[in-house]
Amino acid sequence: MNPALLEWTADLQLGESVMDETHREFVDLLNRLGATGGDALLDDLDAFIAHTVEHFAQEERWMEEIAFPPLHCHHNEHAGVLEVMREVRKRVAGGEAHLGNTLAVAIAEWFPLHAGSMDAVLALYMKQIGYVPGADNAAAIAAAAALAQAHACAKPCSPAEQKG
Repeated sequence: MNPALLEWTADLQLGESVMDETHREFVDLLNRLGATGGDALLDDLDAFIAHTVEHFAQEERWMEEIAFPPLHCHHNEHAGVLEVMREVRKRVAGGEAHLGNTLAVAIAEWFPLHAGSMDAVLALYMKQIGYVPGADNAAAIAAAAALAQAHACAKPCSPAEQKG
């Protein structure tokens, strides 16, 4: 068996249990994709893409619910990754099977950076306002709204911030 492209380590844990479990599943599917080939490649690629779509949608639902200030930046990165995955899927289906492994290697390089920056900031913000996925978050959502309002009053937004 091939060595894992990305080992699950404490460095990838962000201290938010739902996010950490989703990330662990993501890493497992990534490693499965990196080790696969032949007839299983498209099935493993489809499973990885489906998981990633739900993984990113889950984070984006949280960000929208708590009015997470850098939502658009985070969403745009997710959208770019999904666009590449879907393009690779088309090309693998068209006979360029080697691109499945190329994608897996690239994602294994990208993910620790994304998780350690964008996802870590999201997890920290969720913790600061008391947001817990799946819980009654009325107080956390109110806290997030108050923070957003305080930010809006603190300084005028730049044209880039206004476009969101």
